[in-house]
Amino acid sequence: MIVPIRCWTCGRPLGHLWEPFRNRVLAGEDPGKVLDDLHVTRYCCRRTLLAHVELINQVLPYGLIEK
Repeated sequence: MIVPIRCWTCGRPLGHLWEPFRNRVLAGEDPGKVLDDLHVTRYCCRRTLLAHVELINQVLPYGLIEK
């Protein structure tokens, strides 16, 4: 869905890291190395960024139905 602003487990802010992470991974860099470079060291935070799936574009049309 929407990128989590904070880690679900520890509460560390992560929202500002999503764009750099996504852009670098799409450019072909190793996700683990990118997370290390972004100083994301906690397993819970790494999991939050690695496991995120962008579904907002698929879900958004369902919210636009008028009754």
